[in-house]
Amino acid sequence: MAQLETTSCMPGEEIDAGTTVSEAVPMENAAKLRNNPTTSTQNPFLEMTPLPWVSAVVWPSMLALPLAMTLEGSPLHYSKISPEPWYSYDSSDPNNNSPKPLGLSLGLLAVAVGQLLCLCVFFFFKYGYLSYGIEPLSIQTKGARPYQFLEGLVTHLSQPEGFILLGGYLAGTWMFSLMPTSYYSFEGGIEWHKVFLCLVIQDGIQYVMHLLEHSVSPTFYRYSHKPHHKFTNPRLFDAFNGSVLDTVCMILIPLYATANLVHCNVWSYMAFGSTYANWLTLIHSEYTFPWDGIFHSLGFGTPADHHVHHAFFKYNYGHLFMWFDMLGGTYKNPREFAPKAFNEGV
Repeated sequence: MAQLETTSCMPGEEIDAGTTVSEAVPMENAAKLRNNPTTSTQNPFLEMTPLPWVSAVVWPSMLALPLAMTLEGSPLHYSKISPEPWYSYDSSDPNNNSPKPLGLSLGLLAVAVGQLLCLCVFFFFKYGYLSYGIEPLSIQTKGARPYQFLEGLVTHLSQPEGFILLGGYLAGTWMFSLMPTSYYSFEGGIEWHKVFLCLVIQDGIQYVMHLLEHSVSPTFYRYSHKPHHKFTNPRLFDAFNGSVLDTVCMILIPLYATANLVHCNVWSYMAFGSTYANWLTLIHSEYTFPWDGIFHSLGFGTPADHHVHHAFFKYNYGHLFMWFDMLGGTYKNPREFAPKAFNEGV
C-alpha cells in the first residue's frame, strides 16, 4: 500500500472501517508519543504552560463573522459593506417585506467560517503543535482511532445528513418565511442571553429526542440513530455522520421548536447556529481539551461525556449540557470508567 505522509498511525494499525496500513509513515511526534506513556494532560511541564490553552481561541472563532459585522467601528460592519435595501425592511411597502437573501447567506457563511477556524485549530491541537510535539490525551484507553486528517475532513463535510441537510433546512425555513418575524431583523447586535437560552432549549429538546430514539422501538432506533452508534470510539469528524432520519429527529425538529420558543434577531441566530454546530463537533473529539475541567464543573458537555454515550449507549444523552442527564438520572461521570475504559484525567 502507498505510504501515507500525514497520518499518525503506526504500521499495521487500523485507519478506519477495516482499512489497514502496512507501509504507513508515522508522524515523528506521534511516534514519540506512542512509545511514551506520558500524555499532554499528565505531563507536569504541560500543566504549567499556557500553550495548550491557545486552542481555546476556537470559542471566539465560532463567532468571528457575526462579531465582525456587528461591532461598532468594525470595517466589516454590515451597514458599511451592504447596500441598505439588502437588510432594511419598509413596513409601508408590502413588496419589500420578503426575506432578504443577505440574512440567509450570512448565516450559512457564519457557520462555514466558524467550522473552518474550528477545524484549523483542531489540526494544530491534534498533531501536537500546541503541546510541544506531544499528542493530546486520548479519551479512551484504546487510544484515538488513527486516520488521515484529509480523509476525516472530506468525510465530515460531505455527509448528506450533515451540513447538506442542515443547509437545506436553513434555506427553506428562511426563504419561505417559516421563521418568526424577529429572525429577519438586522437591528441591534448579538443578544447574548437569547443565544444562551437557545443553546439550552435546543439541547433540552435534543435530549428528549435522543432518549426517544433509543427507547421508542428497536426498529426505529435501527433506522434512525444506530448508524451514528457504529462509532464506539468517535473522532471529531464523526459528529454529523449518521442518518437523515437521525438528523431530522435530533437536530432539525429541536432547531425549529427552539426558533419558535425564543424570538431573537438575525445576529443572535447566527451566533447560536455557529456555536451549536461547532460545539456539537467538538464533543465528538477523540482527545480531551484544556478547558474540559472547567466545563465539567459547570455541567457543560465535553468529549469525555459524549464518549460515555458512544461507548456504553445508555448514559449521557445530552450534548452541550449535562444538566438534563443529571435531572433525568442518566448522567455518568467519565472518571467512573477510568482506568479500564477511559484514561485517567479525562
